Amino acid sequence: MPNTTPILEVKDLGIDFGGLTAVNDLDLEIYPNEIVGLIGPNGAGKTTVFNMLTKVYTPTRGTIKLNGVDTAKMSTIEVNEAGIARTFQNIRLFMNMSVLDNVLTGMHRDGEYSIFTSLFRLPKFYVQERMMKEKALQLLEIMDLKDDKDTLAGNLPYGAQRRLEIARALATNPKLLLLDEPAAGMNPQETEELMETIRFVRDHFKLAVLLIEHDMKLVMGICERITVLNFGTMLAQGNAEEIRNNKEVIKAYLGE
Repeated sequence: MPNTTPILEVKDLGIDFGGLTAVNDLDLEIYPNEIVGLIGPNGAGKTTVFNMLTKVYTPTRGTIKLNGVDTAKMSTIEVNEAGIARTFQNIRLFMNMSVLDNVLTGMHRDGEYSIFTSLFRLPKFYVQERMMKEKALQLLEIMDLKDDKDTLAGNLPYGAQRRLEIARALATNPKLLLLDEPAAGMNPQETEELMETIRFVRDHFKLAVLLIEHDMKLVMGICERITVLNFGTMLAQGNAEEIRNNKEVIKAYLGE
């Protein structure tokens, strides 16, 4: 483990839906600038973990600490403001808005002007709007989408929509980025490019990444550590080599 304070500490995390335990006794630590994988068969509870981390679901038990602060009383918006952003397994863009406007929606906290300033279009309004647009264009350039800034999000190819969703998440200035199956629907070349993008995003923005993914080439290629879930419980944790050679993981998930 890195010799530093974890950005995320999860202890004994669990959630029940009626009489069904979806996730139980999960322990997870993520350190600054790490790329960590969360894998497991369909229905293992991976997206449920993301939903608890972002307070879409309220855990039944356990604790989640972000930068040492317990998130138990935080709302979804407050968790985002504290530093967690995510993408979704099913793309959730504003399909009838432009690529640029989609990214700008993630910058609601950057507009530091009053309603009065906005209504009367005072100079500060234009300064702030220009700064947000410049930041959004920088993010689009990083994600190779700048030339598509005026294109409707719904008209982008699938892989580009995935990149746009990452750009919008980055617009909220996260310290921890949660990626839910970012390579879903991508061809091998797009997946290879995505791996380089994730590395670049980690290094450029100095953030940690936790990703759910079924593409084992991507997971094994970029993740420093991997946690494996099976039926809502933690089956294994380790580096790529340890997970690749773990007999229980092979039996439950890799099928080799």
